[in-house]
Amino acid sequence: MPNITEEFIKKRLALNASDFGVTEDKFTKAAVLIPLFKESKEWKVLFTKRSTNVQDHKGQVSFPGGAFEWLDRDLEETALRETEEEVGIPRWQIRVLGRMKPFASISNYLITPIVGIVENPFQIKLAAEEVDHVFTLRLDWLSDPGNYGERDFKRSDGSVEKVIFYKETDGELVWGITARIMANFVELIT
Repeated sequence: MPNITEEFIKKRLALNASDFGVTEDKFTKAAVLIPLFKESKEWKVLFTKRSTNVQDHKGQVSFPGGAFEWLDRDLEETALRETEEEVGIPRWQIRVLGRMKPFASISNYLITPIVGIVENPFQIKLAAEEVDHVFTLRLDWLSDPGNYGERDFKRSDGSVEKVIFYKETDGELVWGITARIMANFVELIT
């Protein structure tokens, strides 16, 4: 995706920015950062693999992020704070381009994805109690429709829903709400 520029992403996010029409009453507000960076002229996305010590979504792939706290100025601040806490990338090294529509999770979070460019090179310093490790995937790979799709997923309560799964790559499996957010971002910029 060499023709995708920072300015283009910013414009696409701005076109998408409107009243999203989601009521926050029954949800806990949260934000995640979709951390983009360039390496060898190629866009990449940073993902985290959650530790088995966290309360929710143990061992799953996610974006850095978490619940809104009363000291946070806004959801962008939440995403930047959580990214710094979880993976050690300081706020000043991230340029926020915009936000996407919020997603309601099965665990009653209303998650707002914040898209940001991480200045490369950057160093990772994991909060081991929250994050097991990080990995990156190329944005062009994530954008290839042959690498992801919907399939039925049976929940522990017996209900079945359509969930997005990316193909497993290097032992990592991006699925669920993280995959849904990523697929929506890809759709937005392509």
